[in-house]
Amino acid sequence: MKSLDLAFRSAIGGAVHHLKLKYVNTELDAETVKTAMQEIADAQLFVDKKGEEMYAKPVSATYQTEQDDVLFEEK
Repeated sequence: MKSLDLAFRSAIGGAVHHLKLKYVNTELDAETVKTAMQEIADAQLFVDKKGEEMYAKPVSATYQTEQDDVLFEEK
């Protein structure tokens, strides 16, 4: 299964925060994702306990593939 890892820089401290989404459309192009990330940033929905905006500036987006390596399985 692929997931989408969206990385944003915070408004004040410059720390990078990740928003990881599962069950995503894997056919999205870079411009579509960048536009959606900017809309998330513009909404200013996510703040930490100090009131700092966590997802202020889009930094990157990456599709990640999760693969299970089964060592053994009892049936």
